Amino acid sequence: MGTEFGRDRGPASRMPQWLRRRPRQSPDDNLNREKLFVAAAEAGLPLSPAAHPVGYRCSCDRVGCPTPARHPLSFAWQTQSTTDRAQVERWVRNQPDANFITATGMVLDCLDVPLDAGRSALERLLADGIEVGPVAQSGNDRMLFFTATRGTPEDEDEWWPCELDCHPETMDEHPGLRWHCRGSYVLVPPARLPGGAGVDWVRGLEHPLPDPLTLLETLTDACARFAGDDQDAHAVAWPLGR
Repeated sequence: MGTEFGRDRGPASRMPQWLRRRPRQSPDDNLNREKLFVAAAEAGLPLSPAAHPVGYRCSCDRVGCPTPARHPLSFAWQTQSTTDRAQVERWVRNQPDANFITATGMVLDCLDVPLDAGRSALERLLADGIEVGPVAQSGNDRMLFFTATRGTPEDEDEWWPCELDCHPETMDEHPGLRWHCRGSYVLVPPARLPGGAGVDWVRGLEHPLPDPLTLLETLTDACARFAGDDQDAHAVAWPLGR
């Protein structure tokens, strides 16, 4: 063993290092990333740090994490989420690899649909002159429509948590639209996902948040049309826990 120990065993022995390696971010990339998250906080999105990808796995210590790089770092994410600029800047600078989530049902909700349905609906909404707010593409399978929240009505008996609509472990029952409201969260662009995918803005935060009901019919119609063709509709897009 002595003559073999520490010897380079060729490309196969370096494979784990290659999987863990990520492109180095330049100072300009880090500054731009910080500006984007600060802008999100200033637009009213309450932010909290989230896990990030390490190759094809998650940065968290959970073996077989079911939602790699898509969940908050802290179990207290709902109370931790903030729009405070100084806090967001500290997080971004001290955790340069972290993704960020925004808690929904406080300022905003998010209508989360399959990508093909989302693209079709977005084209139709814009053609009809309907005000569409910020929109993001999440990986290669989902599109996120950010809206004003309906999760904090004056009458507390009228709100419902996302748990009543959909659980991550029962996504097969809800392959179409998922409404993130009170009790849920979504990743905020820019975010990195395992395998090199990401979450990026299609329409930025300069667009005001619309009432979700103005988009709902078009989105549900598009989901119904594409449901039969979407063989990957069961992909996990959001977790409620870790």
